[in-house]
Amino acid sequence: MFFGGGSYYYIILALQVYCAVHSYHRGTLNRWIFLIIFLPVIGSIIYIYSEILSNRSYRSFSKPTIDVGAVINPGGKIKKLEDELRFTDTFANRVKLADAYLATGQSEKAIELYNASLTGAFAENEHVMAQLIIAYFEQQQYDKVIPIAKKIYNLPQFPRSRAHILYAKALENIGNTELAEKEFKGMKGRYAYYGPRYEYGLFLKRTNRDKEAADIFTEMLNEEPHLGQMEKRTNREWFSKAKDELRKIAV
Repeated sequence: MFFGGGSYYYIILALQVYCAVHSYHRGTLNRWIFLIIFLPVIGSIIYIYSEILSNRSYRSFSKPTIDVGAVINPGGKIKKLEDELRFTDTFANRVKLADAYLATGQSEKAIELYNASLTGAFAENEHVMAQLIIAYFEQQQYDKVIPIAKKIYNLPQFPRSRAHILYAKALENIGNTELAEKEFKGMKGRYAYYGPRYEYGLFLKRTNRDKEAADIFTEMLNEEPHLGQMEKRTNREWFSKAKDELRKIAV
């Protein structure tokens, strides 16, 4: 059977996950999902060529940080990127290596490279600044997250990005819970944004508002039966986590 087992299965699965997550963040999942699922190899190749290789710019920060090569062999992937940067020190090579560092938990190295990349024509590159928000948050340097987030706050990609969630959490961590809640509320919406809504529920729990948190989690779960099968699968993680939080609140 073609790609019937062994390591090929995991490679194909990683490729499908990468394409699906990438498409979800770009808001094109409905257009691509059936091709990715039902023609896993060919569909994923077509997607990568059409949506990634034909647009290799780092001007967008809504792309996911999942890297298929890093999933399969993270050490080898990083070594290759380090060699490429030593051979050709360019903005693109710096950012690719910084992204790989960040994806493998090496946030200090990522921060150093990202900051070195913000020069000249790339001084306000949106992708790099969004990645810096993630890296600084992981380092618990919340005071550095906030000014960067303000620079990209009005961009259309920001409201539904991970960077926005971390901006809200950074505000909370420095004690500005009122503004943090405003940001969480801005990410709330029906039949969508389950990740941010789950995070809003956790925020409410942390501020001792269990009843309001339970309302958020319950609302999410009440919407689940009305979603299509693909939306259910895409958001399965958030529904599972919402159920867990409701159980904890009920105890």
